[in-house]
Amino acid sequence: MDKVNKPDSEWRAQLTAEQYRVTREKGTEPPFSGAYNKVSGTGVFKCVCCGQPLFDSRTKYDSGSGWPSFWAPVDGDNLEIEADHSLGMRRDEVLCSRCGAHMGHVFPDGPEPTGLRYCINSVALDFEPENEAGG
Repeated sequence: MDKVNKPDSEWRAQLTAEQYRVTREKGTEPPFSGAYNKVSGTGVFKCVCCGQPLFDSRTKYDSGSGWPSFWAPVDGDNLEIEADHSLGMRRDEVLCSRCGAHMGHVFPDGPEPTGLRYCINSVALDFEPENEAGG
């Protein structure tokens, strides 16, 4: 996997203001506002910054949190988890391993089989329906 490193000016030119705020500045979209919170259909959710596949729609579920939630990534190597001590608490931040984009956070309160809830910002994702993904 080749890492994607771009200067800030290129990220700003490529992304919308909201995509940039969330993915490059570790922002969060308001709950229940994202395009992919309620999306259904089979396909793959990819990093909006670099296109790396992150989550399969078959692992998506309605957590009631207001953000798209998944119980497992496509491949654990496609994500990095870092400690986040912002907001006066410890959380586990989810980053794209290829470009370092902030995706959201992962919590240990998800469904089986993993017990994890990857709580991801819609604006950090692109959805590729299965028929377009070659499936």
